[in-house]
Amino acid sequence: MTKKNKIIFILSSAFLAAFILWTVLVSSVDLQPIGPEESEVGLGTLNGAFHKLTGVHFWMYDLTDLLSLIPLGVIAFFGILGLVQWIKRKSFLKVDFNILALGGFYIAVMAVFAFFEVAVINYRPVLIEGVLEASYPSSTTMLMMCVMPTAMMQAYRRIEKKTFRVSVLTFSALFTAIMVLFRLISGVHWLTDIIGGALFSTGMVLLYHAVCSLEKK
Repeated sequence: MTKKNKIIFILSSAFLAAFILWTVLVSSVDLQPIGPEESEVGLGTLNGAFHKLTGVHFWMYDLTDLLSLIPLGVIAFFGILGLVQWIKRKSFLKVDFNILALGGFYIAVMAVFAFFEVAVINYRPVLIEGVLEASYPSSTTMLMMCVMPTAMMQAYRRIEKKTFRVSVLTFSALFTAIMVLFRLISGVHWLTDIIGGALFSTGMVLLYHAVCSLEKK
C-alpha cells in the first residue's frame, strides 16, 4: 500500500468516525420538540434557527426528488455494465475490480439508509403528504454525494476523449453541488441531516477511492 493510499484510508476513517460522533450528538444533545407533532430534534437551537432562516420551499423538494432519478439511473447503468462483463467473460470474478467494488459500495450505502429508516434519529421539519418521515441523514444528500463522485471516478477512468470527459466531470460536480444546496435550503430537512449525509458520503467515497487504488494494473 502506498503512502497516498494510507492517507486516503485515514481520511476516510476520520470522516466516518465524525459521522458516528455527529449522529450521537444529534440524537442526544439539545433535544427540543420543535418538529411536527412535537417530535424531538437534536441540536434543536441550531436546527430551529436554520429552519427559520430558510423557510420551506416545496418546489425545491419536488425538483430534487425528480432529479434524483439521474443518480438512480447511474446505479442502473453500472449494474448493467457489470452484468454484461460477467456474461461476456463467463466469470463473476473477471468483472472489473472497480465495478465489483462499486457494487459493494452501493450495497453498503443502501444498508445504512435502510438502517436509519428503522433506527430513526429525528423526523422531517414538515409533514410529507400528512406523514411524519424519518429525516436523518438526508437520503438525497447521500444519494448525490455517493453516486455522482464515484461515477466521476469511473468517467475519468473510462472516457478517453478529453473534451467529453471534462464535460461529464464538470456537469456531475455542478449537478451534485446544486442538488445538495437545493435540498439544504428547501426546508424539508434539518441542517444536521444534510451535514450527517455529507460526512457519511465523503467517508465512503474516500474509502471507495482507496480500495480501487489497490487494484493491480
